Amino acid sequence: MSIDSFKEMLADTAKDIKLNLSKVLSEDGAPGLTQKQIMGTALASAHATRSLPLIAAMTAEAATVLSGEEIAAAKAAATIMAMNNVYYRFIHLAADDEVKKMPANLRMQVLANPGIPKLDFEIEALAVSAINGCGMCMESHVHEVVAQGLSKQGAQSAIRIAAVMNAAAQAAISV
Repeated sequence: MSIDSFKEMLADTAKDIKLNLSKVLSEDGAPGLTQKQIMGTALASAHATRSLPLIAAMTAEAATVLSGEEIAAAKAAATIMAMNNVYYRFIHLAADDEVKKMPANLRMQVLANPGIPKLDFEIEALAVSAINGCGMCMESHVHEVVAQGLSKQGAQSAIRIAAVMNAAAQAAISV
């Protein structure tokens, strides 16, 4: 399924989402990000929504811009953050300082070697963390992407992509 086919299946009540979806997938609509970063972020975000139609549409769309390794990295970003966002959201919200100091003891090697530029993976992880609602992770990833040279506008664009993907997944539920 193409992204255009996905948009066509959405109800008229999702007109804003359809328009926003087109906009955030372009460099004009996502300032501060390259087309590869936009597609990787959109694909990772689609995976984070767990919407099979959106994942299929974004995978097809991303394949026009991303390599197989870049597509795999976007899925890996969504997968590792699914674990980390739950764990670190708990750590952030737990009232017990002793628990906060305990080591995570979770394997996270993909963070060190994602198979794509570290900045691109961090942008994807930031977007997924926003969808999953982990404030501690969002703060960490914003700090990291800015430290690696991404503008704050680029970070905002990643979050806008995540927001639109999340809304697109929601709109697809009611179809």
